Amino acid sequence: MASKTLAHGMGTYFKDCEHAQPRWPRCPHLYKIQYRNAAGKQAVESGFETDAAAITRLTSIYNAKKAAPSRTSRAVRVAKYGSMRFEEYAREWRESQRHLEGSSRRHLDSLLEHHIFPALGSRRMDAFDHKVVDGFIRSMERNGAGLATQSNAFDKVKSILLDAHRLGLYDDSPLEGVKPPQYNPAKAVIPSVAQLAQIRMAGDDTFRLIADLMSGCGLRNAEATAVNLRGIVAPDVYRISEQVNQTSGQYARLKHRKPGEYRDVPLPARTRQTIEWYAEKHGTVDGYLLRHPRDPGKPFPYYYLDNRWLRIKKAGKAEIPGRMVVYGLRHFFASNCLSHNIPITDVAEWMGHKNIDITYKIYRHLLPGTISAAARVLDMGLIG
Repeated sequence: MASKTLAHGMGTYFKDCEHAQPRWPRCPHLYKIQYRNAAGKQAVESGFETDAAAITRLTSIYNAKKAAPSRTSRAVRVAKYGSMRFEEYAREWRESQRHLEGSSRRHLDSLLEHHIFPALGSRRMDAFDHKVVDGFIRSMERNGAGLATQSNAFDKVKSILLDAHRLGLYDDSPLEGVKPPQYNPAKAVIPSVAQLAQIRMAGDDTFRLIADLMSGCGLRNAEATAVNLRGIVAPDVYRISEQVNQTSGQYARLKHRKPGEYRDVPLPARTRQTIEWYAEKHGTVDGYLLRHPRDPGKPFPYYYLDNRWLRIKKAGKAEIPGRMVVYGLRHFFASNCLSHNIPITDVAEWMGHKNIDITYKIYRHLLPGTISAAARVLDMGLIG
């Protein structure tokens, strides 16, 4: 039995007789076709008088399969993942989060192991709906989880279920109508201008440099310890392109950024002068100003900054607001911007916040003006 194969995926047509293929047009036997149906199984049909009729039928079947591939593939995905337990699915999803490094991956693992898997790990993926998700949030509330933990755990569950929704496991999103936990960051403790003047001079040269970078440019601790002369891309612009990773102790990409991405921030003249003064006094290594005190071949270790901050507080030579941490120096930058009417959207970008809601929640009390003040300003524009 010979056969004639068409384009890939279309199948074949043939005659089940003793005649060779060149004689098929004159042969009295009917044509048959063979193809794979929508379920992927071999199927055979017969009764076609001409090769044209056989080809027309194969083409019709092929086009019908092409017109509805998603329905078939969705059924396959639902069959594969629907009965899978949440923990198994989440572990597969975790492996796809290749952008996470160091502390971010450890934080994800901690949320999964201590908060998410105990509550949802054994549940089948096709058994999720908004009631299940809402119940998970209530269980965290009953167990006394902090609002930050609740918010972070919900975000991870949300990401996993949205991934399953994109695969077609749910007709309606299991997150629809769910009210997420409301995380309200604690109000920032910010030094006054006079207090900042004392604090920045209370430590050694290294602390003064870091304090000026954090309070003048809004750098995070780890970003300040990676300060480099190459970051000065203009007299009034500093480019933040890396930080010292707390886990590895090596230079790494920025938080919420892909490798190679950066953010440009304002560079006040005093901060630039401090950078230049420090570089001239202490020198640099490949442009880096801060290196490991005992091994210049390594980046500056993050814990040295904490140690210096504790010594400054213990010495009592500077007036430091109660409950202020070293991160308060970065808060000063935001306060300085907002009190001088710089738009909060710009501040959020300069500080590297992934979501402007975080900026707003932390610094809302610093925004100038009130409703009454706004009404007076708007009235001025209405007076003809």
